[in-house]
Amino acid sequence: MTKKSATGEVIIQSDTGERRVLRSTPDWSADAINGDHLWSPTSASGDLCYVTDPECTKSGPRMKCSACRIVCHVSCIPHLMDKTNFCCKPTFRDVDVRQYRENTTTPHHWVHRRSDSGRCKTCGKAFHSKLSFTSKEIVAISCSWCKDSYHNKEACFSIQRIEENCLFGNQSCAIVPPSWIVKLPTKDSFKSSLRKSPKKRGSKRKDKEPKTFIVKPIPTMGVKPLLVFLNPKSGGNQGAKLLQKFQWLLNPRQVFDLTQGGPKAGLDLFKKVPGLRVLACGGDGTVGWVLSILDKIGFSQPPPVGVLPLGTGNDLARALGWGGGYTDEPISKILEATAEADTVLLDRWKLIVETNTEYQPTEEGKDTLPLDVVNNYFSFGVDAHIALEFHEAREARPEKFNSRLRNKMFYGQAGGKDLLQRKWKDLSEVVTLECDGKDVTNRLREAKVHAVLFLNIPSYGGGTKPWNKAMGCEATDDGIIEVVGLTTYQLPLLQAGGHGTCIAQCRSAKIVTRKTIPMQVDGEACRLNPSIITLEVLNKAPLLAKRRGNQPRNPAPTMEPITVAVKKVVMDQYEANQHDKDLLLSVATPVTTITVKPDVVLEAVRKLIDEENGREVATNGNSHQTEWCFIDTCTAERCFRVDVAQEHLHYIGDITSDDIVILEDKQEYRRDSEDLDSVDNILSSDSIDSNVSTVPLDVPIPLLEKPSDGVLRAAKSGDLKKLRELYECGYSLLTIDASGQTALHLAAKHGHKDVVKYLLVTGAPSLLDMTDNERGQTALHQAALHKRRSVCCMLVAAGASLSAKDRDGQTPRQLAEKINDSDLALYLESQEYFQQNGNEDPETVV
Repeated sequence: MTKKSATGEVIIQSDTGERRVLRSTPDWSADAINGDHLWSPTSASGDLCYVTDPECTKSGPRMKCSACRIVCHVSCIPHLMDKTNFCCKPTFRDVDVRQYRENTTTPHHWVHRRSDSGRCKTCGKAFHSKLSFTSKEIVAISCSWCKDSYHNKEACFSIQRIEENCLFGNQSCAIVPPSWIVKLPTKDSFKSSLRKSPKKRGSKRKDKEPKTFIVKPIPTMGVKPLLVFLNPKSGGNQGAKLLQKFQWLLNPRQVFDLTQGGPKAGLDLFKKVPGLRVLACGGDGTVGWVLSILDKIGFSQPPPVGVLPLGTGNDLARALGWGGGYTDEPISKILEATAEADTVLLDRWKLIVETNTEYQPTEEGKDTLPLDVVNNYFSFGVDAHIALEFHEAREARPEKFNSRLRNKMFYGQAGGKDLLQRKWKDLSEVVTLECDGKDVTNRLREAKVHAVLFLNIPSYGGGTKPWNKAMGCEATDDGIIEVVGLTTYQLPLLQAGGHGTCIAQCRSAKIVTRKTIPMQVDGEACRLNPSIITLEVLNKAPLLAKRRGNQPRNPAPTMEPITVAVKKVVMDQYEANQHDKDLLLSVATPVTTITVKPDVVLEAVRKLIDEENGREVATNGNSHQTEWCFIDTCTAERCFRVDVAQEHLHYIGDITSDDIVILEDKQEYRRDSEDLDSVDNILSSDSIDSNVSTVPLDVPIPLLEKPSDGVLRAAKSGDLKKLRELYECGYSLLTIDASGQTALHLAAKHGHKDVVKYLLVTGAPSLLDMTDNERGQTALHQAALHKRRSVCCMLVAAGASLSAKDRDGQTPRQLAEKINDSDLALYLESQEYFQQNGNEDPETVV
């Protein structure tokens, strides 16, 4: 059963009741089905319906899948879903969010063919298709990914090939493998035990739109995945045909229809892919659109952009060597040329427009330009007037402007009319031009210009060269723009190889207009009211220039190392904030910074972090081992821990977009007996010794998950035996009471030195500086406030912060001064100096 929706979509319903929309582009919603065909109408007479007799209806319109190239009647598609169950090549991975790296290979996608071109991969012989349209014989079996074809006989195609992995054939360097694109679980698909933490009171954080897909690339040397943006309506019917060709040769999910939301979604999705290249299929405006989105997304290293010219002028494509228009060149050749292309830089210029309030508009116009960035050229005067007339005529009668030849004929007629009217012969009388601060208006008057052109690339107006090279060389990346004056006599001569009047080469310009003047930016024209326009360099964009046949091949690309910060959270922070990535990152504490290549797996990154942070792998009784795990902060809506056993499967880009976050999860500690004795001596001292400095007790502990009020009662009463038993039974030493006080707070307040020592050796390092909710005080605050001198010494030796302030702005030293304990205050003051200045001698030491 088939029907059309109100929007014109074809909807089919199978015998089981399943309804499905026939799509020509991939579905990126949560309802996306892996292996869904991409159907487009076809009129090819030689292709038979993939549903064979007697199930084939043999009537009605036919559709062709652009991804696997099978043909089927619309009325036969439900049978293809139910009975044949033949799916298209998979374009993504639909697995558990933690399992996307367990199998990164892609099997062949075999399709039966009743006709095929080329030769058999095994025997090298051609495929002989029968001429009869009634023949249902399958002559070939081919893969939709690598395009390898085999005769449908055992001698050429063995059964073992069905399970073989595909290497994607000639386009392997450009294809994004399906294993890189991961469909994320829906919001409610997590286990019920992973309950969402409540929002904090007063939080102004807005819920973000959940992602449906994410790209997890495998960094591979020499691979240059290509992202294609294309408007099916551009170039007459060329755009629609090219869209289907790209979907056949590449992964359809790396080919984007610009009419469905523009390039932002695709660029944002693939921004972490190393070696990424972009191909903009359209006119110069399409390239400018892509470059503007790259600016907004903020790539650290923007991907280079190539051009497949489908517009009218295509000046940027000409300047980069891609030609003046696409002429049915095989797409496979274009993909090869894109992979081998050189990367060049293009100056991009910013236009700042201010209204000139001293003059009134002479006709209806606008106060802003259609674009504020110049990629190709910016001009005003007669040429902009012609471009504006063309734009208005095309808007009124679009059916008359469906070919490049007709468009150029219109420009010729409009130019001839202006040649007779000479409407803009007095342009220099209503314009003031400054280049690099120097007034060049007199040069405009002397040349009697009818138009002023700021040229950023060598090509203009469909391939002309208005700049005279004898006046200086042109370059797209020198930070200099060429200023050319044109008259109505010079405009037609440009097509015959002539040039305009060279006014200047400058790094900035200022234009002051005193009447409404037509202007254009990269072909987008308007009438601009009297204004003050400033032109200055914005940035440099990487573009792909076609490599000529006699040029040497590019050297093999290398992966540049990246520098990332490593931050740490403890279990209580992770449990409280795992559903809010921003909050988790805000409470994480910096550990170190590492420099590593993107293709290094997490297993090697772990060793590097341990080395940078001074940790050692346990090999004997004199060393200690720190056990921690990586936190994935970018894959799903919530954060989750990466299994240590799977670290060899993951890369840095798989778990983070910015900083690496690790979780101190479970730790073991070993020391020599001498070390333990020295620590015990320091911690058990009842007197304040001037020689006592901060002793770093980096004593790792297991962080458990079960809170208990018994832990707090034992710490308050000083019952060390009970506290030890609770800890060994799995109860957390990070338990807090209603006021936010920990066991260390209570033990320090009541002066239980043995409990304090046990908590310092066994508890989490975060205990030291945890603050209560009422006063914002640490355990050291409590010990100082209650004159617990020995406890203060133990906490300071363990590394407690002496500069921490409570809600009243008081440090532990100031609290000691407040209760008139001058000896304790003097000791804390000297230790503050040691914490801030290291081993330098203070002027006054107790």
